[in-house]
Amino acid sequence: MSFSSNLLLWLHVGFSIFALGPLTAVTSVTPRYIRAHDVNVLRYLNRSTRLFGLLTLGVFLFGMLLGGGALGRPYLSASMTLFIVAGALLMIIERDQRTAIKALSTETTEDDAKVQTGRIAALSGITALIWLVILALMVFFNP
Repeated sequence: MSFSSNLLLWLHVGFSIFALGPLTAVTSVTPRYIRAHDVNVLRYLNRSTRLFGLLTLGVFLFGMLLGGGALGRPYLSASMTLFIVAGALLMIIERDQRTAIKALSTETTEDDAKVQTGRIAALSGITALIWLVILALMVFFNP
């Protein structure tokens, strides 16, 4: 492997570790703090979701650069498609986090953000599963 390929691989793996791991952790603990009505922690988790969500674009970018001319291979096409689906789910999670913060910040006790709690829990689990499927595709089908 050339130096540039090695550098792209390091960046791709580094962004994967330092962006996807914390993003998965942040989104998966959000329902706990919605149930606890801890708005300050929810604000922090929402900012973290946005930050790590943006950093995941580095995973996608360096992965595409690393794939180069082989992007038409089925395992890479499937991985990129799953990554885009996970990105869409993360946008829904981030929106639900903001909605829960607004609901819990009001003085009324009518809306306790139960809808957002369930949806965030389900979508964060699905997103984590997508990351694992992408990992399996990269490890087992990469020649």
